[in-house]
Amino acid sequence: MSEMSNRDDEKQELKTEHSECGGKYIDMIKKIDDNMPCEEEFLDLSELFKMLGDPTRVKILYALSQGEMCVCDIVELLDVTQSAVSHQLRLLKQARLVKYRRNGKSAIYSISDDHVYTILSMGMEHISE
Repeated sequence: MSEMSNRDDEKQELKTEHSECGGKYIDMIKKIDDNMPCEEEFLDLSELFKMLGDPTRVKILYALSQGEMCVCDIVELLDVTQSAVSHQLRLLKQARLVKYRRNGKSAIYSISDDHVYTILSMGMEHISE
């Protein structure tokens, strides 16, 4: 039996189970299921939240949301080692949350785009309520 027909069978079972309890939300369930992101998108979203799961990374993102900074400025601000900041910036860059540009021998970091700023702002607003 193919994976597709297994999924169809599971949906039919779900419909049958909900019919027994009135099936009141079956249309909503179908609509959500039809628009459900793929597994890879959920994994990517989960990885984004993992990046935000470390206080040092969140502090770095917050600092960069205020303006561009070089590594030595972030080290001074957060009072952590240059190695720790560089490691966290590398992870944030891989996650496309920060970007950098060269200025002579220095790398100047900033948040990648307005989405990162919005995520931070909304998170701060949420915890402040």
